[in-house]
Amino acid sequence: MASGKVRYWAAAKAAAGVAEEEFEAVTLGELMTKITADRAELARVVSRSSFLIDGSPVGKRPHGEVELSDGVTVEVLPPFAGG
Repeated sequence: MASGKVRYWAAAKAAAGVAEEEFEAVTLGELMTKITADRAELARVVSRSSFLIDGSPVGKRPHGEVELSDGVTVEVLPPFAGG
């Protein structure tokens, strides 16, 4: 079981109600399940988000196959509007 922190950006931060929080999880999939439990709005935002693991993009890899290491930082990046 890895421990680390998850950082939320933009709409994910608003939905989570915090900028970051500590976690324990083995995979990104497990982490997503834990952080969205009883947080419907965060679950909605996370479902459209991309993720960085220690600065590296997860891309289209299945979240259940993305293993987390101790001390990792996971960033949740919702789609951004811009122009």
